Amino acid sequence: MEEMTIDGPGQHKALAHPMRHRLLFAIGQEPATISQLAAALGANKGSVAHHLKVLADAGLVTVDRTRQVRGGTEIYYRRAAERIRYPVGDATAASFAAVAEEIVTHDPDPLVIHRHVRLTAAQVAQLRETIESLAQDIAEAGEGEQRYGVLLGLYRAESSAGEETALPGS
Repeated sequence: MEEMTIDGPGQHKALAHPMRHRLLFAIGQEPATISQLAAALGANKGSVAHHLKVLADAGLVTVDRTRQVRGGTEIYYRRAAERIRYPVGDATAASFAAVAEEIVTHDPDPLVIHRHVRLTAAQVAQLRETIESLAQDIAEAGEGEQRYGVLLGLYRAESSAGEETALPGS
């Protein structure tokens, strides 16, 4: 599985706009054209083209293929990596803002569960492995089926007053 970690200043700058996160979500695992992305996001083609150029310049999307159509060339874009990891910081906040916008805009009945639980180091390791496996093992249903966003995560929550916590390896 191809994976990319956001680490360069150009990548961070490219991800500062929520529309660019929405484009990365919309492209998903299947290449798409500017017209397809504009229709999927309810945005104009000029805006989508601009934001795709910024993402391409940052190395986050690439041209998958081109196709000759009446009077022009159709360009299909794909993400540069199947999985993109965000380090903690502004890119993470922008990514969550884009996810929140997508959820409230497109799904009248989303499933979102957020819990704080106390875990041992062994439980954290097991849960991390389970989440990674679940994310990798989801099979695509194919063309014509409804697209869904899947958000999985594990993070260390803020401690209660006077309480210390540490994740394994920290």
